[in-house]
Amino acid sequence: MTSTESPNPLRELAPSELREHTASTLARARDRSVALTDAVDDEDLTRQHSKLMSPLVWDLAHIGSQEELWLVRDVGGREPLRPDIDDLYDAFQHPRADRPSLPLLGPAEARAYVREVRSKAFDVLDQAPLEGRKLTEAAFAFGMIAQHEQQHDETMLATHQLRRGEPVLHAPEPPPRRVGGAAPEVVVPAGRFLMGTSVEPWALDNERPAHEVHVDTFVIDTFPVTCGQYVAFLETGGYDEPRWWSEAGWAYRSEHDIAAPRFWRREADGWWRTRFGVHEPVPADEPVVHVSFYEAEAYAAWAGKRLPTEAEWEKAARHDPATGRSLRYPWGDEEPTAEHANLGQRHLRPAVIGAYPAGASPLGVHQLIGDVWEWTSSDFGGYPGFTAFPYREYSEVFFGPGYKVLRGGSFGTDAVAIRGTFRNWDYPIRRQIFSGFRCARDPRPDERA
Repeated sequence: MTSTESPNPLRELAPSELREHTASTLARARDRSVALTDAVDDEDLTRQHSKLMSPLVWDLAHIGSQEELWLVRDVGGREPLRPDIDDLYDAFQHPRADRPSLPLLGPAEARAYVREVRSKAFDVLDQAPLEGRKLTEAAFAFGMIAQHEQQHDETMLATHQLRRGEPVLHAPEPPPRRVGGAAPEVVVPAGRFLMGTSVEPWALDNERPAHEVHVDTFVIDTFPVTCGQYVAFLETGGYDEPRWWSEAGWAYRSEHDIAAPRFWRREADGWWRTRFGVHEPVPADEPVVHVSFYEAEAYAAWAGKRLPTEAEWEKAARHDPATGRSLRYPWGDEEPTAEHANLGQRHLRPAVIGAYPAGASPLGVHQLIGDVWEWTSSDFGGYPGFTAFPYREYSEVFFGPGYKVLRGGSFGTDAVAIRGTFRNWDYPIRRQIFSGFRCARDPRPDERA
């Protein structure tokens, strides 16, 4: 069976429809940025809530600066609005810990700046040809900027999780469990599948090109590891047993005296957590969140399993054994809806396992998109035939063993910034991000295809 890849319907849109879709996607990102920054007062906006994160006002102006550089200046060929601030908002020039000391735009000035940039970007979108350049083909540059803004919106949401004080963000609860009796694991048969993409017009360079990969038979958890399952690891002394941890993981756990997921603490009546200013009991059926790669790796070893490789994760998420196709999403090729996955910050927490039966993959694996980013065992690197575009600093400078790949997005991720091929990466120590995991294992003899 020949491996094929599902096409993206964006390529079928007429130019006017593509412009309308792109404008709506940009507007959705800006609505989220405004909601996150308007939720706090100016003092909170300019404060650094953690040295791991920028002040929220830096993220806001950085969003505008990148939009100006790529859409207004490059695609539009317009005169620079604020060339004097280019260096201030260059993420590679200033570490996050140092950004509060910079002469940043104040809240009012930052808001005015991003509004002016957006007005000019919309004007460019109305007039620019969406062909003739790789950067503008199928509105790629505009899609790249929408994804960039939504990625910073998720970063700003993580900053909100780190801030102290009364809750300022509010959202309805996610749906209840709708799947009962599902098997705890799924066997994925051996074979080749098409990994990555060569057809998604807004896919980023590290997702390209599509290439066939052989994956041996493996077994993967049907759902992400839950808080209740993770508590069993805690209660049996998992954080006190070096045998479950890698050498690097144990050194990190010991140096920082880590004894539970970030934002958890043990109280007389059990485990509690703080979530966006709300102090609440840890919910047993939600995917565990705010764990590092090292913690995920240790849990998997304790459970007699391991973390999936990136290729295993993607095969479980995209491969349709009936057709041999690699789907755009686990459920098929249509864009995510509220029935498919917990995305877009519509809920400020992971949903319980089994909440999204419509989002299951053809192999029967659930909640691969949304809820929590899932750690894999793979280092971040380029695919065979990788080409940096439109700049090396998006992906290539991070390639190597220092970063681990995460997949699937979280409740804080927008639909434009996640798909079956999307790759995230971070240091294995990161815990403030919305990261969880699921386990995999090698098959027993009776499970091999």
